[in-house]
Amino acid sequence: MDEDLKQAIERLHHCSASFLEDVLVVEKFGGKTVWSGKVSVFLIKGHPQADKCYAWSSLIEGSTKRRYYAVLHIPPIDLPEKAVRASIVHDLKKNTRREHE
Repeated sequence: MDEDLKQAIERLHHCSASFLEDVLVVEKFGGKTVWSGKVSVFLIKGHPQADKCYAWSSLIEGSTKRRYYAVLHIPPIDLPEKAVRASIVHDLKKNTRREHE
C-alpha cells in the first residue's frame, strides 16, 4: 500500500517521495467518529513549497476502487490530523456544490 501512496504523491505533486512513518488518525465530530485510519507521512523532494506529504486511501463507495489522498505539509496543514480534517471539509464543500447545481 505504501508504494501506491508513494506513486500517488509523485504523480499528483510532481516530486519524489520516501516513506517516513504511519500515524493512526481518528477524526471526530459531534462526539461521533467521522474518519478513522492510517495516514502515511512521506518526505518529499523537488516540490517548491513542501518537504512532507500526508497520504492515505479509502474505498470509493459502491466500488472496489480506491481514492488516493495526498495533502502537502503547508501551513496551516502541519499534522496528519489536519490533513484529514482539510480533506473532509473539502469533500463536504464539493458535495454541497454538486447538490446546488
